[in-house]
Amino acid sequence: MVSMIRAPLFVPANRPDRFAKAAASGADAVILDLEDAVAAEDKDAARSALTTGFTDLPIIVRVNAHGTPWHEADLAAVAELPLAAVMLPKAEEATMIAAVAQATGKPIIALIESARGLANARAVAASGWVTRLAFGSIDYCADLGCAHLRDVLLPARAELVLASRLADLEPPLDGVTAQIDDATAAFDDATHARALGFAGKLSIHPRQVPDVLRAFAPTAEEVSWAKRVLGSGDGAVRVDGAMVDAPVRAKARAILEER
Repeated sequence: MVSMIRAPLFVPANRPDRFAKAAASGADAVILDLEDAVAAEDKDAARSALTTGFTDLPIIVRVNAHGTPWHEADLAAVAELPLAAVMLPKAEEATMIAAVAQATGKPIIALIESARGLANARAVAASGWVTRLAFGSIDYCADLGCAHLRDVLLPARAELVLASRLADLEPPLDGVTAQIDDATAAFDDATHARALGFAGKLSIHPRQVPDVLRAFAPTAEEVSWAKRVLGSGDGAVRVDGAMVDAPVRAKARAILEER
């Protein structure tokens, strides 16, 4: 299920030789990318290479955005495939989401990566067609002309978490970490996203997948704390020097369910 995915991995759709490798990376879903990872001259070949037979993992296809020359052909191609979802880049309007869902018959992951998309994120999430929101933070910064820094992106990330909650969706997927030669970058970014309420992160390289999964899994200390909280009885009591009541117990239960 798309709602349970924490560490989906992008792979260029014009590189079928990498499909099985992506599935073997430890990722819990594979995103076949028809958009940014594929040059214009390779779009048709990438579309023709789409397949789902290389794995039992959920398969997602990121199509080209509405208004591009390849969008309609992408929708026709993915409609024929047994996909877990279609990822729509530059998702900005609920009507756009509905059109893609109706053309493909697939659930939609709405990739929010523009000012207009963020402004309409609550309407997009509540459209009835979206199974999850995802944050295209690099494109978002390019659209606004802002720096790709955590404090700059904090309001946008908080809004996507809130929009998802208001629509009763699973928490959103955070955007990619561009640094693939930094052993700590993906883990640190994923840990930050989890603290804000995200429940997964997009990856662009297999070596990022274990770090993302580790960041979104409860730590041993969190599990131990949750067990102490749930073993403390009912009402307001003290655990580890802090007061525990119903909301804290709800958090503890959520931690244990994430294991």
